Amino acid sequence: MREIREECGIFGIHDAQDASTLTALGLHALQHRGQEGCGIVSFDGKNFHSEKRNGLVGDNFTNKEVLKKLPGNFAIGHNRYSTTGETSLRNVQPFFADLYGGGVSIAHNGNLTNAIQLRESLVKDGAIFRTTTDTETIVQLVAKSSREKIVDKIIDAIFQIQGGYALVIMTNKKLIGIRDPLGIRPLVLGKIKNSYVLASETCALDIIGAKFIREVENGEIIVIEKGSFKSLKPFPNKKSRPCIFEYIYFSRPDSLLKGKCAYEYRKNFGYELAKESNDIGDIVVPVPDSGVPAAIGFSQHKKMNFELGLIRNHYVGRTFIEPTQNIRSFGVKLKLSPNMSSIKNKSVILIDDSLVRGTTCHKIVKMLYDSGAKEVHIRIASPEIKFPDFYGIDMPSKKELLAANKNVDEMCKYIGADSLKFLSINGLYKAVCENPRNKLYPQFTDHYFTGEYPIKPVDQMRDNKITQLSLLSGKSTN
Repeated sequence: MREIREECGIFGIHDAQDASTLTALGLHALQHRGQEGCGIVSFDGKNFHSEKRNGLVGDNFTNKEVLKKLPGNFAIGHNRYSTTGETSLRNVQPFFADLYGGGVSIAHNGNLTNAIQLRESLVKDGAIFRTTTDTETIVQLVAKSSREKIVDKIIDAIFQIQGGYALVIMTNKKLIGIRDPLGIRPLVLGKIKNSYVLASETCALDIIGAKFIREVENGEIIVIEKGSFKSLKPFPNKKSRPCIFEYIYFSRPDSLLKGKCAYEYRKNFGYELAKESNDIGDIVVPVPDSGVPAAIGFSQHKKMNFELGLIRNHYVGRTFIEPTQNIRSFGVKLKLSPNMSSIKNKSVILIDDSLVRGTTCHKIVKMLYDSGAKEVHIRIASPEIKFPDFYGIDMPSKKELLAANKNVDEMCKYIGADSLKFLSINGLYKAVCENPRNKLYPQFTDHYFTGEYPIKPVDQMRDNKITQLSLLSGKSTN
């Protein structure tokens, strides 16, 4: 039922042999964060080199000839998320620009909530944009700054932007990592031998054998140069508000979040969901792969049999399932197949991590009934998603969100299940926090459930101009 997509994955390494190869490996580990395009920019001490491709890392950066075009001991990389619109190579990052004082390359994960406002102002001042991404707005702000030193130019720029973002920036001397003042988007720091690494998740460190040092703090700038790093905190101090969806399903299950693997949190969600549910069923079945950890936690608490009642085909790509309407209509069956021997004549408790539009869930429920299931009870290991996101998640508008337009009974009827239940917001926090708060839960960004937006979405409030300009990290407005 995964109908929400994360924005991007970013990676950077400073002063390491085979920097571009290590970056390609890091991006491979972060492939789940974006599949539309990938890019690497390297620096060899004199020149910057850039290679960008549409598609997956493994299809583009395993070729030695491509990696030979990226010499040097410094490199940053980017995975771009999949959209429903046209794929454009010009929007694939990292971006590179020759600025006064030297070259700068930027990779960005997230979304600026005032990108349109800033862009209009920059264009009026004579700026020329080549892409439709908010990342280029950051480049333009850095270029426009009158400050002398590059770090000061960057600080000047980020004081003008709003939203959830993590940045990896490479100059001819420095590797710089930045996390937004609330820490909405993730960024971690690691080290391999004498080389420092920045990445969206710890799984990108693991694949190259780098040691995890710590998360970059909210509002922190990490400046790496000459084999060491320093920490700058130019913003007023604010309480961290990381995105709760990193815990629910964005991060790879083996990535660390606050010292624990994402897999463990997801099992906890299932455990708390089971505590809140008075279910009597025959088997617990996950929607693979997103619902597996929660289903394990649910089944363990209920002491019920866990069965792979749905088998996922891992070899179905978007290019195969989307060319024509006839093929699209078979999308769910191409991805998932019922395991009839496990579900026939059984009362099935079907577990997934989230429910968005409900169209996929409806098809899965029908598939289970057609395969002989006696009953199908849906259990969702997160609260109802009622509000859209503006901080770096490709989430449907409110009119497309099932829970924003129907109550639980109406949703259940729409899906065609025997019953439907969501994890409560309190249960969600119990699964993540040792001492959850009882009211506003300000330690996470959770507006998708609560409607409480920690950063005002400036652009979206300006006369629906978002429908006129496709500027939010290249997202289609279709």
